[in-house]
Amino acid sequence: MSSAPQPLLDPGCFADAPPVAAEVARGVTRLFFRQDLFSICEVPLPNGRRADMMAIDPRGCLTIVEIKVSRADLTGDAKWTDYLDYCDRFFWAVPGALAGLLEADRFLPADAGIIVADRYDAAVVRDAPQRPLAPARRKAELLRFARRAARRLSAHIDPTLGFGS
Repeated sequence: MSSAPQPLLDPGCFADAPPVAAEVARGVTRLFFRQDLFSICEVPLPNGRRADMMAIDPRGCLTIVEIKVSRADLTGDAKWTDYLDYCDRFFWAVPGALAGLLEADRFLPADAGIIVADRYDAAVVRDAPQRPLAPARRKAELLRFARRAARRLSAHIDPTLGFGS
């Protein structure tokens, strides 16, 4: 039985983004793996937004990561605060050249962490504060996360099922 090479990410992840976005996601995934967090990409949220990555830790805490790979994309993002209601921690993940821009007040340094990443690895430059979700929101989001991850895994077993969102 021959095995075909596996893609870096699910086919739908970062399909409409520059290739460097998938590379940053790969670095973040490696960092999270060492921290015992496991993530999925491009996660639709109940408010109509879509998180670039969402991760879960052993205690059920949820982390959202917003990936930005260009100055224009970073400075033009006015919707990122809409993610804060769906996670315990929020991080920006950027290539090293953009990290300094995230110190501006408009990026709420007290509410958001910074991860600098490339395709090989990542490092937390500023940790994200814990902002615990309300119990009912946590339950709903954990269930959504688990079902979405299971659906995507099922699509790896049988691609005819589609990766869905």
